[in-house]
Amino acid sequence: MECILFRHGTAVERDEWDGEESLRPLTAKGAEKTRDAVSGLLRMELQPGYLWTSPLTRAFDTAKIIRQMLCPRLELQVQEALLPEASPDKLLALLVSLPSDATVICVGHEPHLGETAGMFLFGKPVTGLSLKKAGACCLRFRETPKACRAELRWWLLPAQLRSLR
Repeated sequence: MECILFRHGTAVERDEWDGEESLRPLTAKGAEKTRDAVSGLLRMELQPGYLWTSPLTRAFDTAKIIRQMLCPRLELQVQEALLPEASPDKLLALLVSLPSDATVICVGHEPHLGETAGMFLFGKPVTGLSLKKAGACCLRFRETPKACRAELRWWLLPAQLRSLR
């Protein structure tokens, strides 16, 4: 199984947003940079079978860009396990329910994604392990997904993803 963790693109700044925090959208430039990063995923010829996202608008909008460009036939599934305050164990429990040969893209937030990667790779959250906005990493589980059982396939900055175009 491969689990690709993808951080949402750049959103409107909190102090510039009058609405509810969960509804804060991507900026136009954030959406553009996200599309550029996703074009790098296209070059990798990924074939995800699942596309999961946090329900927060900035992550959901990022996932819609991924779906449009990479996997238009997939259903976009909102997962509470990708909320910023969720425990990495909740995502792990969802992964266990997937086929062993599945590839899933999970769109979410920091520090949750970095903590999740730390849990999957090392069995605990690791300080300083974080994805940049519109950055991604790919973790592989050769057996049933469990903490400390993932292998790091790649960890790419948005600029590195863009350079793959």
